[in-house]
Amino acid sequence: MSGEVKTDGLPLSPLGTAAGPEPELLCIFGTGDLGRSLGQRLLQTGYRVVYGSRRPHSCGPVPQGAQVRSHEAASQSARLVFICVHREHYDFLQTLAPQLKGKVLVDLSNNLKKDIYPEANAVYLQRLVPGAAVVKGLNTLSAWTLQNGPLAGKQVFLCGDSAEAKQAVSDVATRLSLSVVDRGSLSAARELEDFPLRLFPEWRLPLRVALGLTAFFFFYLLIRDVIYAYVEKGNDISFRIMVSLANKVFPIVSLIMLSLCYLPGVLASFFQLYRGTKYRCFPDWLDRWMLCRKQLGLVALGFAFLHAIYTFIIPIRYAVRHKLISLVVDEMKNNKSTPFDFDKTEAWATDSFYVMGILGFFLYVLLGLSSLPSVGSALSWREFTFIQSKLGHLTLVICTVHGYIYGWNKFLRPSTYKWWTPPGYMLCLVVPSIVLVLKLLLLLPCVDRTVTRIRQGWERTEPGEERDEIKATNL
Repeated sequence: MSGEVKTDGLPLSPLGTAAGPEPELLCIFGTGDLGRSLGQRLLQTGYRVVYGSRRPHSCGPVPQGAQVRSHEAASQSARLVFICVHREHYDFLQTLAPQLKGKVLVDLSNNLKKDIYPEANAVYLQRLVPGAAVVKGLNTLSAWTLQNGPLAGKQVFLCGDSAEAKQAVSDVATRLSLSVVDRGSLSAARELEDFPLRLFPEWRLPLRVALGLTAFFFFYLLIRDVIYAYVEKGNDISFRIMVSLANKVFPIVSLIMLSLCYLPGVLASFFQLYRGTKYRCFPDWLDRWMLCRKQLGLVALGFAFLHAIYTFIIPIRYAVRHKLISLVVDEMKNNKSTPFDFDKTEAWATDSFYVMGILGFFLYVLLGLSSLPSVGSALSWREFTFIQSKLGHLTLVICTVHGYIYGWNKFLRPSTYKWWTPPGYMLCLVVPSIVLVLKLLLLLPCVDRTVTRIRQGWERTEPGEERDEIKATNL
């Protein structure tokens, strides 16, 4: 009995019996960690995979479902060939030039250091196999990422001289849920090969600023607190360096870094006010500063975490416990009691100081969480800007108030200025105070209307300038 049923003259087959198109076959040269991991991902995505190996029968384990053939046989059966071998092993490809003619070769190789070869690996590969279309790409994917990491939205780069070849590789990358960026011709291969060698390029400026501020305030407070006490009073309190001194440096650096995160946006607004248009580029230093604001904020959050942890361990320190026990023993030996009057002003100040610190740290963490790609992608643009801008400035206000309450009326005491130098908390309040004052000026009605008009693009550009020739930069 036939399984085919006719309805109104149209033949229908039972569910599950219709054969779909056969999945595309992709070839991989190289059975190392990268080749096996890439093959596993391609198989999971629905492709068929064949490996090309010098020793097809003894090349080691490959993903289940993949085939292993010689280089010649494997290259003839697929139009896309992924080269997952090191450059020093490219010589065998020259002998396969006839079989690889008209194929698309995807070069995934990287170097151990920059400028180790006179030309890019992909350019060298194209010279070895002139009849093939070489595409440099997917080289930023490691074997570990392919095995364990989520690929959805991960950015990869492609470059090549053939638009059709790049499109074929882009289609495969898109099916792997990767985000593809076309970097142009094969001449950009050197730049792509250097990407994996970069070490935190966006973090270098924020880390240098944080390291400079930490070093400055550490030695500044070391001189004011520890060395001053030893020279003027003969007290050796060097044991305070590890906790007390560090717990003064961390909040100072954290607050200044948070201020530096919002200062470039304020400066950019004043640049627009001065020029009367938003259709002009900012100076290079301001552009670079604005591009690393996220890293500045995350470094500030890290120092805030250290401050919170150090604050929790202060009561269990030996020096604090010894001081409290000594006071009790001294009162018992001398049969006296220390007079204690309840000061409501001091109580308000202490409670306000702790509350501002807790709220500031909570908002700090909220800002840090919203900057994570997995969290930020779930927010609309308005929600993201509300958190990063409105709540960000609120965080700066609360943390600044936290610092002012800490100082309270200490600035009126002559003993505060050791060796005629201001305390560290006074210095750290300078930058956030400037940022908040400038932001307040921008919120004035007349200034706010002008900023709004500029951002909406109502102003004309300067004489002789064309809008399409001027880079528009959003705040």
